[in-house]
Amino acid sequence: MPEEIKKPLKAKIKKSKLDDVIGIVNIIADETRLYIDESGIRMRDVDPAHVGMVDVELNKDAFESFEGSEAILGLPIAKLSKATQLATSDDTIKLEHETEKDRLCVQFGHITQRIPLLNTEGMTDPNIPDLDLETEIVSVAEHIKTGIRATNNISDHVSITVSPQNFKVFAEEDEDSVDLTLGLAELEKLEANNKVKAMFALDYLSDMVKQIPKKKNINIFLGPDYPIKIEFEFAGGNGSARYLLAPRIEG
Repeated sequence: MPEEIKKPLKAKIKKSKLDDVIGIVNIIADETRLYIDESGIRMRDVDPAHVGMVDVELNKDAFESFEGSEAILGLPIAKLSKATQLATSDDTIKLEHETEKDRLCVQFGHITQRIPLLNTEGMTDPNIPDLDLETEIVSVAEHIKTGIRATNNISDHVSITVSPQNFKVFAEEDEDSVDLTLGLAELEKLEANNKVKAMFALDYLSDMVKQIPKKKNINIFLGPDYPIKIEFEFAGGNGSARYLLAPRIEG
């Protein structure tokens, strides 16, 4: 059989969708291993403090056009973000792997920028744990985003509680406190046999929920003193993201 011909990444994508991907990953890492195959792209990263993790996929249907064989590229995603800042949300951005010099060529309008890719050998390839968390809620993201934003001026950490009756976000500091409570009527789904509570760093959690379109559903999974798992879709259902955030253990 003839040897399979490798196809370097060559894709076109709307700037608004590329911004979504960059924003989701960039709060965790400035550099990422970009996994490419014929079905699309994937990125998995952990932050330097090993507190937050992200796993994001964008399938080929999210692109205006997409070609690519199985490959792993070391992508300085913060540089890609800066390279596309002058594009408008309606612009189509062309991404092409120039294999001879191992660069990513970024084109839109009359602008062409080439970004040197990174050696992937020294980059972290995190193992995203498959956690069996005992509670799940599904809510319109706008409710959660509002609740988290309300806690920002209160404390640097927040507690999240799921019970068979409701979902609660709570923060307090000195005499100040704020809470968001969503009952069965406000939630799309609630699965909890028992009350479960855990505490998390607010700066990480706030950055994570900012990335979620407010009208989309957000799935939150929680266990006692386990990482919280946050899942959502974007790019018209052609993209999916998962965050994990380690808990703060109360002393």
